Amino acid sequence: MKVSKRVTGVEYAIRDIALYARKVAKEGKTITYLNIGDPVQYGFQPPDNVKEAMITAIKNGENYYTSSEGLPELRHAIAEKESAKGLSVSDDDVLITNGVSEAIDMIMASLVEEGDEVLLPGPYYPPYASYVRLYGGVPVEFAVNLDNSTPDIDDIRSKINSKTVAICIINPNNPTGVLFDEKYLKTLVEIANENNLYIICDEIYEKIVFDDEFVGIGKVSGDSPIILLNGFSKVHLMSGWRIGYIAFNNCKKLDLLRQSIPQLARVRISANLPVQHAALESLRGPQNYISEYVGELKKRRDYTIKRLDGMKGLRCSNPKGAFYAFPKIEDNKYASDKEFVIELLKTTGVLTVHGSGFGKKYGSDYFRLVFLPEISVLERALDKIEEFVA
Repeated sequence: MKVSKRVTGVEYAIRDIALYARKVAKEGKTITYLNIGDPVQYGFQPPDNVKEAMITAIKNGENYYTSSEGLPELRHAIAEKESAKGLSVSDDDVLITNGVSEAIDMIMASLVEEGDEVLLPGPYYPPYASYVRLYGGVPVEFAVNLDNSTPDIDDIRSKINSKTVAICIINPNNPTGVLFDEKYLKTLVEIANENNLYIICDEIYEKIVFDDEFVGIGKVSGDSPIILLNGFSKVHLMSGWRIGYIAFNNCKKLDLLRQSIPQLARVRISANLPVQHAALESLRGPQNYISEYVGELKKRRDYTIKRLDGMKGLRCSNPKGAFYAFPKIEDNKYASDKEFVIELLKTTGVLTVHGSGFGKKYGSDYFRLVFLPEISVLERALDKIEEFVA
């Protein structure tokens, strides 16, 4: 029986590669998982007050279908947060989703038709391209300098045509840790306005920055058609609870989108209500854990990059945000970066992700690993990687 041709372009390298790890594990080898960017799996946990808010909501009977747009109190808290970052947004401009992945799905379903093109930073987070393809569109990668965190403006301009509908920004970036500054964010917004394009900006790693100051796109958005995505998985350590949101800038060009996306939200009923109470507490409660968490990540980043960049056969830029290293494989003796990653897994038990899974044009000949584990775990894994590349 047939399967829709739309699903053939759907892939998610970060989890797809784990299928190889299962086979290797069955052969008796211990696996060190450095593939998934989930801080909770590496010992970080949401604060106790956030856990208690979830438990209390369940005990108090908050277990029903809530509003499709989301819990009003949470939408208000998010609107306050994004307004403080510069975005022109009210409670009605916020929609709660089951993670950022659902938000991407809803946006691409609303924007993309057969043959439409969406510009993505190369390399990019895989679901962006998968959802573009799912709805008949074409993901188009634009170049980014990983060493100095700058988008190639000339490359972006050269790739805009009559089929282009949006420019995507992931800031800080997954998988590279690139962080665009205020100047380049403003330039990207200007390019979008000149060409009547949507700007889709994902800021889920907004507070996980190490060296430079994070600037939200709201600061430079004016009345431009900005669609902001964010969530509670990375900074707020609520990954398995699956909660995110969409926030629309106050722009007339977004009026039709403001109607279509809530319609999609009504079709899927609502997001998880007890988790929304926990998310509200995570915004309203103490925030001191974030600086401690990011400080610990910075130590792990510094150790990991120093080790990787010192290995013969690898070169690694210094990520300014998020929790990923994206080293380049120089003189790869294998047929592809995916084969490199699979052989690394079979030989050492260390599971990483091939760079081409984040876009073949700019991700090929790289691989991604997370630096979330404790340094002792990273040390053992990096020793094995060093042996392998030697």
